[in-house]
Amino acid sequence: MNQKLRELARMSGFSVDETGTFHEFAEKTRLEAFADFIIDECSKSLWTEECHTSDLAYEEFNRNSRKIKEHFGVK
Repeated sequence: MNQKLRELARMSGFSVDETGTFHEFAEKTRLEAFADFIIDECSKSLWTEECHTSDLAYEEFNRNSRKIKEHFGVK
């Protein structure tokens, strides 16, 4: 598990060591929170510097970000 996934897992309430091992039973709400964080990070990864200066790029970012979240049922 990479550092970003470990960070997201910790943000979801998991205790994760540096090897990526989870140290408690994975509760459904924590797993859902973990998935939501991953989906949110995927959406954020679509942002480019061009989004600061181009309305078209900004609109494309919003549209694609929304599509990812809708696909997974995340608001």
